[in-house]
Amino acid sequence: MPDFQNNPAKLNDIYVRSALAPVTSTTTGTQVITATTASGNSAAAASPKASSSASSGSGSSTPPAVTAVNGSAVPLSTFTHFESSSAPLAVNHQGQFPVVTISFNLAPNASLGDATKAIDRIQQEIGMPISIQAAFQGTAASFQASLSNEPILILAALVTVYIVLGVLYESYIHPITILSTLPSAGVGAILALLVCGSELSVVALIGIILLIGIVKKNGIMMIDFALEAERVEGKTAEDAIYQACLLRFRPIMMTTMAALLGGLPLALGSGIGSELRRPLGISMVGGLIVSQVLTLYTTPVIYIFFDHLAQRFSGRHASGRSTAPAPAD
Repeated sequence: MPDFQNNPAKLNDIYVRSALAPVTSTTTGTQVITATTASGNSAAAASPKASSSASSGSGSSTPPAVTAVNGSAVPLSTFTHFESSSAPLAVNHQGQFPVVTISFNLAPNASLGDATKAIDRIQQEIGMPISIQAAFQGTAASFQASLSNEPILILAALVTVYIVLGVLYESYIHPITILSTLPSAGVGAILALLVCGSELSVVALIGIILLIGIVKKNGIMMIDFALEAERVEGKTAEDAIYQACLLRFRPIMMTTMAALLGGLPLALGSGIGSELRRPLGISMVGGLIVSQVLTLYTTPVIYIFFDHLAQRFSGRHASGRSTAPAPAD
């Protein structure tokens, strides 16, 4: 009834009828009925004697009547009690399991990666039961998924570039010379992020992948000219790469400065959404500056080293074939 829904104290005004459990027994001609209530109390009522009950009928005995004491009403508070406690207003489910969402915000100058590591560490320290499973959702889940796939994407990009360059130059060694310019770009991007106090986010990783395509063109411009000078003009590796550095310096600087100046608005911009664009611009600008300074000096050295290494192996194979005994007639 609505009156009982307004106040929990109304539960004390509810009475319920006790249950009956009759058990009949005969002792010295007397029948006794025992009734047990739901609260555990028992009541007994004696029926008239067997002789009087037998004389009232036609020789057959009738069951004794239940007295008013048995089956009486008892208050609900006799065998129950109520108390106030906290309970959820709604129970959310995910994947057919009850779920509780705990939200968190990042502290100033804190990265999402550090926050997820701290949460995982606390989860292990408190020792939750096996029946409770914890998982990240939203931005944290996207961050972890991107980090797990990012090394595979970078490796796939490097393998693809190596295959394309190997087919282009018909060599197994010179593609490695071109790819040697990439570590300097990665180091420059990470150093720029550290100097600017920016985190290595997903957008920053996209900038590092972008550097793979921008930086390797410096090596391509030099190696392509040096190989052409070696194969067509018959120059040595030292003379060929030296001439390539002199003639390709201006195109390399022009393309690098175009990409670097294009990334400055992203690195220095402010306003709505700048926190998403800044890591991309910072990684591009830092990677291009460091790679431009280093590759002009490291690429010729690596080219000469691998060229001498290739000649050494080719000379061994050639001497091995020349010293082989001629087949008998």
